[in-house]
Amino acid sequence: MFSKSSKLFDQSKQLFPGGVNSPVRAFKAVNCDPVFIESAQGAYLHDVDNNEYIDYVGSWGPMIAGHTHPAIVQALYEAMQKGLSFGACHAGEIKLAQEVMKLMPSFETIRFVNSGTEACMSVIRLARAYTERPKILKFAGCYHGHADSFLVQGGSGIATLGLPDSPGVLPELASQTLTAEFNDLKGVADIFEQHKNQIAAIIVEPVVGNAGCLLPQKNFLAGLRQICNETHSLLIFDEVMTGFRVAKGGAQALFNVKPDLTTLGKILGGGLPIGAYGGRADIMKMIAPSGPVYQAGTLSGNPLGMASGYASLQLIQAQGFYEKLEQAGQFLEEGLKEAAYKARTHILVNRCGSMISMFFSNLPQINNYKEAKTSDTRQFANFFQNMLADGIYLPPSQFETWFFSSAHTEKDLNKTIKVAYQSFFRR
Repeated sequence: MFSKSSKLFDQSKQLFPGGVNSPVRAFKAVNCDPVFIESAQGAYLHDVDNNEYIDYVGSWGPMIAGHTHPAIVQALYEAMQKGLSFGACHAGEIKLAQEVMKLMPSFETIRFVNSGTEACMSVIRLARAYTERPKILKFAGCYHGHADSFLVQGGSGIATLGLPDSPGVLPELASQTLTAEFNDLKGVADIFEQHKNQIAAIIVEPVVGNAGCLLPQKNFLAGLRQICNETHSLLIFDEVMTGFRVAKGGAQALFNVKPDLTTLGKILGGGLPIGAYGGRADIMKMIAPSGPVYQAGTLSGNPLGMASGYASLQLIQAQGFYEKLEQAGQFLEEGLKEAAYKARTHILVNRCGSMISMFFSNLPQINNYKEAKTSDTRQFANFFQNMLADGIYLPPSQFETWFFSSAHTEKDLNKTIKVAYQSFFRR
């Protein structure tokens, strides 16, 4: 069934660390070898062994309108005729920037970069410079990329592989990163009390996507805003995953909380590698060449990324786009719960729009990383393998969010629920 994938993985192991170019792709947490994808269309992936899958990874989030959407492909084709990279200013940057600012008014000024990691790394440097304070506060299980400052109780591959804080991160740098539990406002307040006038910023995924899908409890995000106001620290929303996915205006619109700075990625590029950061103009003016905080990138504002990003943002503004995603999400969530109930399997399902996670945990609810870690990862691994064998491609980790798109049909969702029901019995 996976003979060609197995041969390719054997070759890859001779070339790349662990055989992959990003850790979660190795499928180590689900006790099998990765499949190699050959093509993607709509809601489907096709591997090199001619297997077809309903895709719930979506390239880890950006494919909200499905793979190879004709409008995005056409935009890329037209852009390619004019050049692949300029390393210079062009009108496409302005066009996409204006669209972002229209959808997210907290962006008074924006800077394009090449990835979410780069955006988060840059925004932390900026926050420290603006406040003249050394420390940042993040939340356990939140992943903001692999920059040194963030590899302290990180989510994503860190959680998946069960790794401690990464070797190579200097202790003196790690000591400047403080960590709280998501949804614990008192814990945050206590940390601020212990480190008075030292914390430059709070950085948070407003809906956590890298420890599974974790939703903010009522008033949690508003409480963070209040703490930052009172302490003159900055509030940074990492919307690399949630931006333009949980709502047209991102999580900040959905929960009506305005951050000082925001990082973006994923959907912003329509599938191409793009990131961005921005927010209050008085803070952003410190970025070079306006100010002394240096950040640069040859491929920042790449014309292909700008074109695909603009096309993607047009798609999500179609009438009823998010309402249809919400209906699909409710259908999938209720279907998975009902299937588990009939199979006498205890699961928890967390969902925010088209982000959804299923936890094999006996807890009544999952609100933070500590609770997410009670999940039975062996049971998830078996479930993953069963789903994969029957044509459902899930993130290969208990601690990653599933994503679905506007291309997923009711037929796709029904098949997913049916296969899940059958998989619950094959433990």
